[in-house]
Amino acid sequence: MKTTSDVLAALDLAPAEDARPFHLTVGPVTVSVFCPGGLRETLTEYFADVLLPASASPNPGALPVHLLPEQALDPAPQWSDWQREPGKTGRKDAVRDLLDGRLICKLRSGVTFLQAPGVAVAFGPLEDNVSTVINFINTQILSACLRDGWQLCHAAAVTKGAQTLAISGLSGGGKSTSILRMMDIDGARFMSNDRLLVRAGMPPQALGIPKHPRINPGTILGNPRLHGLIPERQRAELAAMPAADLWSLEEKHDLIIPEIYGPDRMRLAGGLTDFWVLNWSHDSSTDTRLTPVTLAERPDLLSAIMKSPGPFHQHADGHFEPNGASPDPAAFLTALQGVQVCEVSGRIDFDLLAARGRALLDG
Repeated sequence: MKTTSDVLAALDLAPAEDARPFHLTVGPVTVSVFCPGGLRETLTEYFADVLLPASASPNPGALPVHLLPEQALDPAPQWSDWQREPGKTGRKDAVRDLLDGRLICKLRSGVTFLQAPGVAVAFGPLEDNVSTVINFINTQILSACLRDGWQLCHAAAVTKGAQTLAISGLSGGGKSTSILRMMDIDGARFMSNDRLLVRAGMPPQALGIPKHPRINPGTILGNPRLHGLIPERQRAELAAMPAADLWSLEEKHDLIIPEIYGPDRMRLAGGLTDFWVLNWSHDSSTDTRLTPVTLAERPDLLSAIMKSPGPFHQHADGHFEPNGASPDPAAFLTALQGVQVCEVSGRIDFDLLAARGRALLDG
């Protein structure tokens, strides 16, 4: 298989094309999803906050996504591993470049994607990997915005009124726990848990994606509001673990924002005012402090903010993101001009950080 047409000829698009599409809109981007069977109902429930009404027509530029459960290519393509970001280990994604597109495979699940101009198809064991499908739909939003000049940050964010606070940190640094503590503030709305688009402006603009948090047990046990996400017996077992083991435990649980915080608690767009970078440690003996910094003088903190768009991204001139490419720091510095950036250092103290967040968001 050398071209997108070759791959499409080996698949059966009819089940998706015969299904009634649903449409979701985020910022300037509309995505039309063609999906058969029970997966459609699961996805429409998940994306309820950003769905266009059934009676509405999508704009002519809507991006099509076709979902084909249980289909596969035979023979399977010859894959090349996609390089992971610094600090990440193990095989995760693989790619096969075509003359006019790219195939991407999630190695753990076997879910495969075809990405080309005007073409976005996911196939394989989709119903067993709904979160992967949701991520694929969101990559269409991210790529469209990146082609329009946005930058992608590895950040969580919450917004209230004219204030929007983004939080970055190294993986496992506590950004999810921090941002969910801010959601206890009256009027605060969830913007993103892990991916945040930013663009220069007056003020700079922030745009989240419709992805509910997937959080680890440490985040759940540290917030009584979230305890119901884990059965009581399992929660007791987790609570008995050494703190360091619980902190590093990777075992994702879905947190659906309206189910925990009620309706109208998500807002995906807003003016970005503040950005905190977590550079704290359990081992530190000093008090937690927030120190304003100039990002141009702190490449170590900027590296925690920048996020590679990954193998799905196709640039405006048509070429795909190269394997092993790194983000351009200059573009992020431009996008974040005017944002108050602070380094959070010292010992880990979520109570103090939540209090500082409350003071910021309440004005």
